[in-house]
Amino acid sequence: MPMYQGPLLVVEDVPNVLELLEVTLRFKGYEVVSARNGLEALDILDKVQPALIITDILMPKMDGYAFVQRLRTNPRTSGIPVIFLSATYVTPEDKKFALSLGATRFLEKPIDTEDFLLTIAEILTQRPVTIPAPLNNIQFYQGYRERLEHKLRHKNTQISRTERLLPTLPPEQRPAFDSMLQQAYADRDNIQTELKQIYRILDQMKANPKE
Repeated sequence: MPMYQGPLLVVEDVPNVLELLEVTLRFKGYEVVSARNGLEALDILDKVQPALIITDILMPKMDGYAFVQRLRTNPRTSGIPVIFLSATYVTPEDKKFALSLGATRFLEKPIDTEDFLLTIAEILTQRPVTIPAPLNNIQFYQGYRERLEHKLRHKNTQISRTERLLPTLPPEQRPAFDSMLQQAYADRDNIQTELKQIYRILDQMKANPKE
């Protein structure tokens, strides 16, 4: 008998990855609802109480870190187990921050399907997970800023390497690397947008420390 009841909520902005996760889970008999970013997921949570949330981290509009912080500070959703998936946020510091937010597990992309399904089954059938108290706003936004700044430096290095490499490649190889470069630009834009918002929030907190 499952310990947790309800559908699985998958939050992922890359269509082919989302489709893979949905097909994999439904094939195993799970009911699945999905969202393309944290804001869509919050709308779904107004109507549905999932047994488990599986979320990417790097997403537009509201990424996985901000989404899970919102979950943990809302008593109605604070106890829902969360699995983070990421191909970008994979350093020990990234994982430590994810777990400090109350993530139950952290899995790297590309996903090992067998390990992914075993992890879900373990969470759904074991005792309710112990979730740490949510970070306060200052702790969250400072930690979030550090992760984003680190990721932006890494992304800019990646872009510079690809831009230098592209003109030297044989014509048949260029489309694949150009596609990679366009995705890197989009990722960088998402990170920069998030960072600007975090800087504004931290500035407001410094100006109004009692809020």
